[in-house]
Amino acid sequence: MFVLYRPHHDPVPDWTPPPAPNDTLILDGTYCRLEPLVAEKHAALLYRAYVGQDHVWAYLPYGPFSSSSQYHRWMRETETDDTVEFYAIKNKASGDYEGVASYLRIAPGAGSIEVGHINFSPALQQTRAATEALYQMMAWAFDAGYRRFEWKCDALNQGSRRAAQRLGLSYEGVFRQAAVVKGRNRDTAWFAAIDREWPSLKEAFRVWLDPSNFDSDGTQKERLSDLTQLVRAAEDPSLIG
Repeated sequence: MFVLYRPHHDPVPDWTPPPAPNDTLILDGTYCRLEPLVAEKHAALLYRAYVGQDHVWAYLPYGPFSSSSQYHRWMRETETDDTVEFYAIKNKASGDYEGVASYLRIAPGAGSIEVGHINFSPALQQTRAATEALYQMMAWAFDAGYRRFEWKCDALNQGSRRAAQRLGLSYEGVFRQAAVVKGRNRDTAWFAAIDREWPSLKEAFRVWLDPSNFDSDGTQKERLSDLTQLVRAAEDPSLIG
């Protein structure tokens, strides 16, 4: 009797869904501190970091905001959304709150979590604090037991695509016509890292973030993208050449 063989994926023995992040989680690093976003504490300070920098909202589904009170209202509404956990990022070098990021599409049962709503002010961009903030979010997720850490962005946002690949997330393709944002079509580029890649990525971050990796003028000796290159399972073709 002929029996059709059907392949199966690897088993996941003793799988226990990890906890979801919550509004008590604080991630405190060497260069930055991430705190749960609270409108009364953070709105005015963050608005100050963004004011006059409308371009930072270009690929987000909200903003720019015309006033501090308008941004405060948006943040209050965001605080009540239990599907996403936002964090304010304090740059320890300046002592200022200079950006936000969040966990979203949090699926403990699947062991999957996404980082998104990343909005770094110009003062935070291309700093050690910015890199460490995203490293801390990735580290918490994998240390908590998540199997997959996702990054999605507007396919036209080359800066975000470069950032994802630099951090060691592998390119997984573009979902065409994935959304309508601010009245325009959005194609979405997907990136992800998985748990078996994390030990190597963690070591790459350790090397890059070490103070010895920087000259006295702050110039890096080794690039993070070079350290993560061997870990990435697939390269973003839009960044080649």
